[in-house]
Amino acid sequence: MGFDNWDEVRTAFQVARMGTVSGAAEALGVHHATVIRHIDALEKRLGTKLFQRHARGYTPTEAGRDLLSVAQTTEEQFGQLASRIRGQGEKVAGELVVTSITGVAERLMPVLADFQALHPALVVRFLSDMRVFRLDYGEAHVAIRAGAAPEEPDNVAQPLPRMRSGLYASQGYVERYGMPQGLTDLNRHRFITAEGPIARAPFHRWLVEVIPPERIMVRASESRALEAAVTSGAGIGFLSTFQAAGRDDLVEVVPPRPEWDAPLWVVTHVDLHRTLKVQTFLAHLKDAARTWT
Repeated sequence: MGFDNWDEVRTAFQVARMGTVSGAAEALGVHHATVIRHIDALEKRLGTKLFQRHARGYTPTEAGRDLLSVAQTTEEQFGQLASRIRGQGEKVAGELVVTSITGVAERLMPVLADFQALHPALVVRFLSDMRVFRLDYGEAHVAIRAGAAPEEPDNVAQPLPRMRSGLYASQGYVERYGMPQGLTDLNRHRFITAEGPIARAPFHRWLVEVIPPERIMVRASESRALEAAVTSGAGIGFLSTFQAAGRDDLVEVVPPRPEWDAPLWVVTHVDLHRTLKVQTFLAHLKDAARTWT
């Protein structure tokens, strides 16, 4: 079906953004009864609830989030179109939504902070998760992904420097259990590895294949927990060279090996790829990434 009344979609978008009928009514300059009528009509037309009503306001359902992510992208595109038509050109302003896998947040946040400082009218939203965000649904402007090259036909994927990882132990671990003497001595030591989506990383797969299961003492599903397990002395585990750089409480047990490298990609949707905001950020990110070692 098509949407015959974009006013209703715009109203729903404002309700989701503001969280209340009164907030949306004020933002739109209409009576709150109009807001309620628009939401009711849209839900009836779609045959599904877009919001959960509760005492504190309105919260989007899953269907509501799907609709509203498209509405947000559409609103941005209309804004960019209107700006071009007026001859004012685009500006690096509004929201920039960047998503990434959890393990590269420390790499990206300084880049995002510098970019926002250069463009004070910009609000940065950084969403870190192991799930793949839907760029075609407008969930983000830019996604940082690891692994094989993304193949969605409407996305533009460009390589970033690969993530390098090595095996590390804390000073406390070495004092208690000793230092492995090369790869052949690993089997008598204690190890930390991942479970869940992050276990797909090449270095975690290597560890599970090489180390006997009874020597894996800690498993965790989140990269910060894995780092904490290593630094607390629970065992030997993988850290990125970036995480380990400059830390005197860590000992490199096995240096990075090429088969442990994880390819990184910056991904954008073709509809937003050429916008000034995205192009300006991509240039900034690539410039910053030249220093990643």
